[in-house]
Amino acid sequence: MVRVAVLGVGYWGPNLVRNLIENPLCSEVAICDLDVGALGKIARRYPGVRVTSEPRELLEAPDIDAVMISTPPKSHFELARRALEHGKHVFVEKPFTLASDDGRELIQLARRRQRVVMVGHTFEYSPPVRKIGEIIRRGELGKIFYISSTRVNLGLHQKDSSVLWDLGPHDLSMLLYWLDEMPTEVMATGKDFVQPGIPDVAFLFMRFGSGTIAHVQVSWLAPSKLRRTTIVGSSKMLVYDDTQNIEQVKIFDKGVSYRDPDTFGEYQLSYRTGDIVSPRLETYEPLQAEVTDFLQSIVEGREPLASGDHGLRVVRVLEAAERSLSNSGHTEILAAEAHAR
Repeated sequence: MVRVAVLGVGYWGPNLVRNLIENPLCSEVAICDLDVGALGKIARRYPGVRVTSEPRELLEAPDIDAVMISTPPKSHFELARRALEHGKHVFVEKPFTLASDDGRELIQLARRRQRVVMVGHTFEYSPPVRKIGEIIRRGELGKIFYISSTRVNLGLHQKDSSVLWDLGPHDLSMLLYWLDEMPTEVMATGKDFVQPGIPDVAFLFMRFGSGTIAHVQVSWLAPSKLRRTTIVGSSKMLVYDDTQNIEQVKIFDKGVSYRDPDTFGEYQLSYRTGDIVSPRLETYEPLQAEVTDFLQSIVEGREPLASGDHGLRVVRVLEAAERSLSNSGHTEILAAEAHAR
């Protein structure tokens, strides 16, 4: 059984604590936050947790096996590095780091110390995203032409990171999980309408070596909450709407095909409209599956699904998008990366 410390219990950390306490693979939970009020709230709800406002006490504690980091992104790298140096397994909420070089360092350090390093890409564990991955891998949609994703709402504006780094990791982690390839070109445009220097609207465009193109829109400035992804393939099309309680995934047997005309003036396009199918989805909490994967990876000595490499590839795309955003939408070329050692 694994003894786990959670650093940061303000916004998302309490959900990690709850899932750890309910997980039979976890024998002890300790929590740390600089906000004494946040600590007290968790301690009252779970009287058995160990509490401290000093990260060092848990990062260096010999009786702590793993650390889950749910602090502001700017602190992710330093806390994760210190935890790994003290022999802890590490889970880091998204974004993995704010620089790809930092991400590579964490991955390399974890491998040298033979420790698990994982990123909090919760969507990679969600039933609809996993089902879509299965549908794509078995070729039901055919060749993937393009993916278009929209993730917008009114708020919550962050004071120290752009909408790209706040909302972008969700859609990018799903896209890269589904396609299992990195984009070769990244372009982005956006604007800081509310807070100077912090873009709150961004449009991200990507090209992939397979021929697929993808578009992601993220915004804190929208009249309603949208979480919708469209995937268009050569055989079928799919829509994933995360705001729906039922039928979150729908497969449309629709398409268009082209053939060379036999005679001049012959109509060249053939349209097909068939059934709309909503596949059955499993019902479980994605975060529960994510926490279990982390703990099982430690116990079994294996890599988790959302490994540090998954975190690094999303950071690389975000870096490229940020460079493009600051350079009037200039196309950024992403070179292939050797596997981190």
